[in-house]
Amino acid sequence: MKLVVALGGNALIQEKQKGTIAEQFSNARKALDGVIKIIQENHNIVLTHGNGPQVGNILIRSQLGEGKAYGIPLGVADAQSQGEIGYMLEQCLQNKLNEKGIKKKVCCLLTQVLVDENDSAVKNPSKPVGPFLSKEKADELKSFGANVIEDAGRGYRRVVPSPNPIDIIEKKEIQALIDSGAIVICCGGGGIPVYYGKPKAIELSESQKNEIAEKGFWLEGMDAVIDKDCASALLGNQINADELMILTAVEKVYLNFGKENQKELNKITVKEAKQYLTEGHFAKGSMEPKIRAAISFIENGGKKVIISSIEKCFEAFKEKTGTIIVG
Repeated sequence: MKLVVALGGNALIQEKQKGTIAEQFSNARKALDGVIKIIQENHNIVLTHGNGPQVGNILIRSQLGEGKAYGIPLGVADAQSQGEIGYMLEQCLQNKLNEKGIKKKVCCLLTQVLVDENDSAVKNPSKPVGPFLSKEKADELKSFGANVIEDAGRGYRRVVPSPNPIDIIEKKEIQALIDSGAIVICCGGGGIPVYYGKPKAIELSESQKNEIAEKGFWLEGMDAVIDKDCASALLGNQINADELMILTAVEKVYLNFGKENQKELNKITVKEAKQYLTEGHFAKGSMEPKIRAAISFIENGGKKVIISSIEKCFEAFKEKTGTIIVG
């Protein structure tokens, strides 16, 4: 079976941690325990991951270093975080495979994801990135011109544009690596957002640039972040994955989460998931995009989606816990 496993942002930086590299390596090793057990059952795994905390920290460092080092635009920060997190996951996973005597190679592929430059989300930043902030720190960040919102009652976070993913640029290369027997880490942080547009950084006349743009093959980067779960669902459909597993901070999805009448969801259909979405049960900054990604994956050919915690990865894979969504 072919399975896309999407690690949440808490996989490497957990609540109340500083997020040091040592902490991230330690968390990565723990986060991969369940993945290793799935691999041991001879399933093909494609691993994706979030990058919200890391990309936010890259932007903070860039702001604080203004005038001392070159600035890092958001699109490049996406790429940097893919390399940073991919390196940690690749090394930890390869070490665990070697320790278990599993003869598989791990490959991390820098991944571009196509978006629409006219997506309404570009003008309406909504995707939280970076660490949770106090109101004082949030106001300080606003003074730099950043957009900041209160995130699901957990504190304040910077928000950036998050357009919908349309296509995985390297999907054929990812499939070729899978076919070779490799475990692929890709679409990190939802991928690096790109669009087909007019060349900006080369010496051509305006008419030549327009001609290239009309042919629709010139990629340009965009300063945005793509939702990791939506990109993972798209990737899963494009490589014909059977299942999508979304690993997050909670063991199951709940209705009325955090309230006295909260109710856990064990197994639901896409129809029920849509109903609960309409009724507003899922927070926009956390569970809502995961449910939307699950619906999209199944409606476009996937068989099943599992949402659970990183710690319960293998148990959820065996349907002993977690929330299961089917067609």
